[in-house]
Amino acid sequence: MTKKRRMFDIDLPEDDTPAPEVKSSGEGLRRGPMATAIGENAESLRQRQAAESAIRAENDALAHEFVRLKKLGLVVDMIPLEQVHAGKLIRDRSRRLDDDLFELKASIRAVGLSNPIRVEQVGEGRYELVQGWRRLSAYRELLAETGDEAYARIPAGLMAKGETLDSLYRRMVDENMVRKDISFAEMAQLALAYADDEATGCRDLDEAVNLLFASANPQKRSYVRRFAFLMTALETVLAHPEAIPRALGLSLASRIDDGPEAVAALVRMLGPGVRTAEEELTILRRFVDGEATARSAPPKAADPRGKTVLRMPTAAGVVKCTAAAGKVELRLDRDFSTLDRRRLEEAVKAFFAALD
Repeated sequence: MTKKRRMFDIDLPEDDTPAPEVKSSGEGLRRGPMATAIGENAESLRQRQAAESAIRAENDALAHEFVRLKKLGLVVDMIPLEQVHAGKLIRDRSRRLDDDLFELKASIRAVGLSNPIRVEQVGEGRYELVQGWRRLSAYRELLAETGDEAYARIPAGLMAKGETLDSLYRRMVDENMVRKDISFAEMAQLALAYADDEATGCRDLDEAVNLLFASANPQKRSYVRRFAFLMTALETVLAHPEAIPRALGLSLASRIDDGPEAVAALVRMLGPGVRTAEEELTILRRFVDGEATARSAPPKAADPRGKTVLRMPTAAGVVKCTAAAGKVELRLDRDFSTLDRRRLEEAVKAFFAALD
């Protein structure tokens, strides 16, 4: 028996137009599952791209701000003490004990370090000190005295790499200049150190003083030069150069300006042994007052050229006067070019009026 095949009538659309989406009550057209997924994925991608773009813009802004702050030395990190070195810049290593360091350590113990040191990163885990020798010394002493790990790291402003050595020296000097107690001897030692530093290319003391103390007035730079002369002549015999006041230092420089005999006389007066700052100042004042010359210097023969040399103490310091035929020279550590022209003329007239 032959089986009949059952046939089903299927109505196919006459063209390829997609069937319209079925409307549900109050919703309009309802999208198919695939179309909904594609739409949601596209929206998610757009949101992600927008978020990534915003993050990149924020990161760029933060990077630029970090570089700007780092150039200013305003980016601060906690640096291990053993990673901070102080060999790039030659500093004055005073032989005296820093009495103020005790007060600084007490302040750090009480409220912490309010002014971070400044360093330049020179390698992985290595930083060179630019500013803050006393603060670094205080932290090192506190760590040695207490063993407290809180003092094993010091707040440090990170400076951008590549700053010139001249600029680093200027920063160090400017920081020292704001100290009320910095002496002319210390300023002179900084200038001498700069001139001696082979990396600076400066071999002239005048150039060093003019560069490092450019913000100081000419008179102050003149004082620094005279103290540098004094330090060069007496560096090995002075135990407390930083204690020498300005007027005494200028008078000393004038006294030893004659040559090695004056220096030798002062060395004999100082003698060997340990002495306090006040004891040393007493000896220096006696030397300036002429005690060494009267006691130990041989009498000078008359100058065959008819030259007369006088030293006269004044309120401004000791004036050295050299008089010869047709010439009178006055030497004093003072910048006379800053005097008013009329005042200078009146002084010269008074001088010759007194001679007549």
